[in-house]
Amino acid sequence: MVSIMGIRTLFRLSSILLPVFCLPLAPAAATGADPETLERLRALLLELKAEQARIGARIEALEAELEGSAGAPPQDAVSAAAPPPPVEAEVVEESRPSRLRLSGDLRLRYEGNYGDADAPVRNRGALRARLRAEYSVLDNLVVGAELATGSSDDPNSTDVTLSNFVDDFEVSLSRAFARYSLGPVDALGGKFANPFRRTDLVWDGDVNPQGAALVYSQPLGTAASLRAAGLYFLVDEAVAGPDSTMIGGQLALEAAPHPDLRASLAAGYYDYELDSLAGADAGDFRSNLRNGAGGYLSDFDLVDIIAALTYGGLGERWPVAVTGNYVTNLGAATADDTGFAVTLTAGRAQTPGDWRLGYGYAQAEVDAVLAAFSHDNLAIATNYEAHSLTLDFVPADHLTLNATFYRYRPLDMAFAGTNDPDDWLERLRLNLLVAF
Repeated sequence: MVSIMGIRTLFRLSSILLPVFCLPLAPAAATGADPETLERLRALLLELKAEQARIGARIEALEAELEGSAGAPPQDAVSAAAPPPPVEAEVVEESRPSRLRLSGDLRLRYEGNYGDADAPVRNRGALRARLRAEYSVLDNLVVGAELATGSSDDPNSTDVTLSNFVDDFEVSLSRAFARYSLGPVDALGGKFANPFRRTDLVWDGDVNPQGAALVYSQPLGTAASLRAAGLYFLVDEAVAGPDSTMIGGQLALEAAPHPDLRASLAAGYYDYELDSLAGADAGDFRSNLRNGAGGYLSDFDLVDIIAALTYGGLGERWPVAVTGNYVTNLGAATADDTGFAVTLTAGRAQTPGDWRLGYGYAQAEVDAVLAAFSHDNLAIATNYEAHSLTLDFVPADHLTLNATFYRYRPLDMAFAGTNDPDDWLERLRLNLLVAF
């Protein structure tokens, strides 16, 4: 269809061409042209004028029609203003969930240490920052990594003391792994999160084993589940000699015998073969007993049992939980080979407005656990008895405030070292944790 603009253009063009076309008439009349020729030219001129009049009338009619359309834009204008339809491939890409997942946390801490009659009070600020990423290469294959602050030589702490004349923080790759899932089984390789159920008595939360692991999870009806985990832990590799390794496994059962009651039981066995100690330092031996050659006096074959009971009858914000952990070292070269811990908590720390209170008591004899991988919450790694009080509050999403108080002392004066067994040492920690 010819547009209004096109009709106007034709009309103006005819108005210009018509006088030009008629220019030959004047010379022809002046020179006495043939009357028959002049008559044909006059007839053509009249026909052109009539056509011009018809075009002008058509333009006026179309303009009147447009004025009566209540300002509706012409079809050409609507087509030009409408956005182009989305490309089909782009729609599919936007609807597909992202294959990359990021998470992390930042913790700011104040710590005060008191009660040692032979040492001054120590106050310090500390910081921990972690950033994790996982990418789904395939639907059942994930690769991941974690960056964390802290010394790369310390496997059970990511804290950095605010000191050293504002030197920059050390950051290291604390995890790098691949996870392949096949039905209820996950296979992991590299350096990854601990696959075992744990408490701080045996495993510090910052320890990321390296090697290979298998984890099997299976529901048992609607109110119970079974979980089995196995780990081949490459502790230290030797170039010309036997390595240091650990082979361990854990079986865990969870059940809800009542809507307000949940129980769990986990039993594990960890068999260490510590033949290579080239990568170990004083921070790895810590307070475990050592032989004349500088190595460990004991072997470490740990039986680790964890039981927990949670009651939810006081409301969803106030679950009450009790957890017990017992460990014994079947390979110890001393009778001081046992440890246990009991914690009682009330409340939760998940959503804004939540409160949680806790109390704990623990004892660990000198060679009950491998100190290289147990917790570092106290200044004594093993051979201690300790009380703890905790208070958590969640003021907003992704934000937790925590206060933790420890009171502890050496358990057996024969292994107290430089610590006075009569001194009750105290440690206060105030933490602000932001997680995303």
